[in-house]
Amino acid sequence: MGKSYKDAGVDIAAGVNALKNITELAKSTYSPNVLSSVGSFGAQFLFPSKDYDKPVLVSSTDGVGTKTLIAVEAGIYNTIGEDLVNHCVNDILTIGAKPLFILDYIGVGKLRASYITEIISGMAKACKETGCSLIGGEMAEMPEIYGDTHYDLVGTIVGVVEKDNMLDGKNIQSGDVLIGLLSNGLHTNGYTLARNVLLDDTPADRYNSVIGSTIGDELLRVHKCYRNSVEPLFSQNLVTGLAHITGGGIEGNTSRLLSDELSLKIEWNSWQTQPIFELIQEIGEVPETDMRKTFNMGIGFVVVCRERNVEIVTELVKNKGESPVVIGKIV
Repeated sequence: MGKSYKDAGVDIAAGVNALKNITELAKSTYSPNVLSSVGSFGAQFLFPSKDYDKPVLVSSTDGVGTKTLIAVEAGIYNTIGEDLVNHCVNDILTIGAKPLFILDYIGVGKLRASYITEIISGMAKACKETGCSLIGGEMAEMPEIYGDTHYDLVGTIVGVVEKDNMLDGKNIQSGDVLIGLLSNGLHTNGYTLARNVLLDDTPADRYNSVIGSTIGDELLRVHKCYRNSVEPLFSQNLVTGLAHITGGGIEGNTSRLLSDELSLKIEWNSWQTQPIFELIQEIGEVPETDMRKTFNMGIGFVVVCRERNVEIVTELVKNKGESPVVIGKIV
């Protein structure tokens, strides 16, 4: 008797069942502009052109990296879906864009409908919180690539901004102030180093008194979304630049906004670094320069504004629950 596709490691029936489970979750995120349903060969979105004079589409693709390995060990899958959406929304927020829709890619070793449903439920939760529609995606079962339990999660987001309101950093000038918005831990970057240091000989469910939780719970904190905190700044033209602090750290990401004649002057002692970063640095004996290049160090988003606007910017984001900190300036 010959081999079937299932014998080779790919279960088409499992994929069909997973699709059934996630269809309603995806539909719960739809805006009136979504014209297609999950399973279509191409997702369809009616662009709201009448709402804009010169609309510019802004897109970004990103993933959650090796944070998925900690989720697998902990048996927690829904928070990873939230991470993905929030990360992507933050990326296009730096241009001033409003999210329209997102598509996901899930590559797995062995497709299990239960945890696929959990991943999508997390995405759906974040989509509803950020006003983004989950309109399609792809599930690929590839046991020879991912092994039996591992998976990869990637998202592509599309948003829109009025051309005249785009934030591209061109208005940034010497003397502008950097206002940091606190992160919620590592977010989705630096996990290969964090895992190597913290989980090499220690299980994820081990309690650690320094961070006040298990290592797994701390490392699986959901990547924070800054849309609700930052958008109120747009209508008053208070911002000259925005940076999402991901891989590359504060300097690596904020410097992307600057022309060649400008640079950053960061006051690294102006905020309290969270215990998780101190723990990684101490246990791993990680040099300070590596810490700053690898992790967000407690600052997840940076707002650049004129010095005269610092007070009103900090007040507006405080009203949204943030604890803003002036962390430096442009020189």
